[in-house]
Amino acid sequence: MTAVSEYLGRNVRQYGIVGALIVIVLLFQVLTDGRLLYPNNIASLIQQNAYVMILAIGMVMVIVAGHIDLSVGSVVAFVGGLCAIMLTDWELPWILAVVLSLGIGALVGMWQGFWIAYVGIPAFIVTLAGMLIFRGLAIVLVGTTVAGLPSSFNAISNGSLPNWLGFIGDADVVTLCIGAVGIVAFAVTQWRSRAAARRHELAVEPMSAFVIKLVVASVLIAVVTYWLSLSAGGTPIVLLIVGALIIGYTFVLNRTVFGRHIYAVGGNRHAAVLSGVNSRRVDFGIFVNMGVLAAVAAIVTTSRAGAGVASAGVNYELDAIAACFIGGTAVTGGVGRISGAMIGALIMGVLNMGLSIMAVDAAWQQAIKGLVLLLAVAFDLVSKRRSRLA
Repeated sequence: MTAVSEYLGRNVRQYGIVGALIVIVLLFQVLTDGRLLYPNNIASLIQQNAYVMILAIGMVMVIVAGHIDLSVGSVVAFVGGLCAIMLTDWELPWILAVVLSLGIGALVGMWQGFWIAYVGIPAFIVTLAGMLIFRGLAIVLVGTTVAGLPSSFNAISNGSLPNWLGFIGDADVVTLCIGAVGIVAFAVTQWRSRAAARRHELAVEPMSAFVIKLVVASVLIAVVTYWLSLSAGGTPIVLLIVGALIIGYTFVLNRTVFGRHIYAVGGNRHAAVLSGVNSRRVDFGIFVNMGVLAAVAAIVTTSRAGAGVASAGVNYELDAIAACFIGGTAVTGGVGRISGAMIGALIMGVLNMGLSIMAVDAAWQQAIKGLVLLLAVAFDLVSKRRSRLA
């Protein structure tokens, strides 16, 4: 067996979900007669599924640490409703309303983190209670709908970057430049990570596999960037928000003490405590962080709808959890990557958009997504059993 095949064998899960995403995209591209990858549909895919990606970032950290959060959908409705009230009834500047909404999300996370980390109530119970509490509060505060939000606030999810640099043909040059920067940044980051691993005498993939990974990823980024540049608005503003969160939280999980402690607690809580890790502080921190990210998702969702709605966020927690599990996050904790969760979120988004274009009934869409989640977790468990037997 060659070094490349050995490396691929050890990372079958990581590359498998990327391959699954590509297959699903190609399948729906055929089934929708090419409509799935219309440039405007690419932009809509990002705007419609930004909330899943944002929540999945926090949910990865929660699940890796061995917990679950069932309350994020209700928190989205609660914080989104308060944000809409601040904008309409209180007439606050939208930037101040956004900052206050993030603070409210942090307070929600502190509330739930206290019961989980310091009282010792299981996260499943605390967040199930939170799901009921914050949904009820959203209904009480918002009523039905709070509309009439400022256009500058609505642009967070619905707007695009201004076209400062003009066009090349029909392609937005700003979008093309962002894609080029993304390709260079990805290549540099991967090269530095590989060099750091070699300095510490850690195992790295063969150079041929590394080059193939860079080429494939660069081609995919370039293709998506080009299609996006042909859309009506170019680069959605919300894409920059999601991109910044992905970069920031990937750094936190992979390069900080807090991130390493999350993996340690999820992998073996008892051993982590004996090693000096403050597991209570870790648990409290991840739920405060989840509250803040739920607030970000609430801002994005409210901006997208142009109104605060008490029924917002229904099943959002299930979408985020499904994205994590499809992306390779272990059910038992200790294993998970933000990049995998993002691919899982894209798989869910492509399924939603493809099935909607095909006019598949919403009930069947739910059933299909549930089946995909079940198969993803089953594949993960079977792969681990085989690796243990090998």
